[in-house]
Amino acid sequence: MRLPLSGLFALGMAMSAAAASAQAPARQDMAARLDAAIDRAIAEKRIVGTVVLVARDGEVVYRRAAGLADREAGKPMAEDAIFRLASITKPIVSAAAMRLVEEGRIALDDPVTRWLPDFRPRLPNGQAPEITLRQLLTHTAGLSYGFLDGEDGPYRRAGVSDGLGEPGMSLEENLERIASVPLAYPPGESWRYSVATDVLGGAMESATGETLPELVGRLVTGPLGMEDSGFAVSDLERLVVPYADGSPEPVRMGDRAIVPLGDGAAHFAPGRILDPASFPSGGAGMAGTAGDVLAFLETIRAGGAPILKPETIATMSRDHVGPQAETQGPGWGFGYGWAVLDDPKPTETPQSAGTIQWGGAYGHSWFVDPAHGLTVVALTNTAFEGMSGAFPGEIRDAVYGVSRTE
Repeated sequence: MRLPLSGLFALGMAMSAAAASAQAPARQDMAARLDAAIDRAIAEKRIVGTVVLVARDGEVVYRRAAGLADREAGKPMAEDAIFRLASITKPIVSAAAMRLVEEGRIALDDPVTRWLPDFRPRLPNGQAPEITLRQLLTHTAGLSYGFLDGEDGPYRRAGVSDGLGEPGMSLEENLERIASVPLAYPPGESWRYSVATDVLGGAMESATGETLPELVGRLVTGPLGMEDSGFAVSDLERLVVPYADGSPEPVRMGDRAIVPLGDGAAHFAPGRILDPASFPSGGAGMAGTAGDVLAFLETIRAGGAPILKPETIATMSRDHVGPQAETQGPGWGFGYGWAVLDDPKPTETPQSAGTIQWGGAYGHSWFVDPAHGLTVVALTNTAFEGMSGAFPGEIRDAVYGVSRTE
């Protein structure tokens, strides 16, 4: 028996309605789990405020602003709140760099000295090995971060900026300070999170004659309509107050804040982004909204148009350093601008192999799971709970419906 076209249409509509009806409880269940995770983190005074967005197959299926943007003023968090993005800057700048690669303006195997002739950091033995743009993208250049080296480490002694502090410093001065510190290892032989994206930003400026803010605006944020994302703040009224982990509650950051992280500590100067004399840090210098971050990540998940070609996205989303680097724990490698999940088993994550993920020191996390069509953005105003505390894992598990017992 063959149904007429009208019957087929009606059957299709009925099937779509049935599918939507079946999805509704699942969506409601996820929302309830996310609400509970967010409410618990705020009630336990681990975070002050947050904006969480979840998209599935291109549709936003959960959105919530919760807690406070300014605790002392009693100002509630809003969905269009502007956050200091910290390392969420890295994937955006990496995407701009790959657009320049597509255009033939730079090449991944270019030595950094082609564009920054004076940038010649040396190994402890005095040799000055060649560093490539590819190694900057993958954090295999032998560079480091001050917050990883400890308060008496070489980057701190040299006064290197991690892109979070030292307001008013020029890029030229910071590159000179970075180059004065011996490399942690020969380029290409290991992986270490680092100031490499700041160096990359300098190379991009030299190669094009444009500033990094101009490049990012022209190549990424402009085409995607990310109107609130840039190296300056578009609306000061919507800029959230940053807080640091503390007991019995997070501590409001002042003009300067030193927040312990592992064996080291991060140095924050929240006013840096308001100082036009501060160099535009390719690794940590942008501000923006959760909605803008979601728009960027959804573009990556969907194949890159209109900013990048699908084959470029595939290259960026492939692990280039190996899971032994454990960039987000066991099973995680690194692509261009973000961690890549090679094997979910070692960390017992519900995410699929091929998931990309990273965060930001002011208290942010995000991931894209292409196999499940998921994009999740969780921005907070609390460092470091929102980045490396329990909160990101709780959000992840609530999305997938994973229950964990202690």
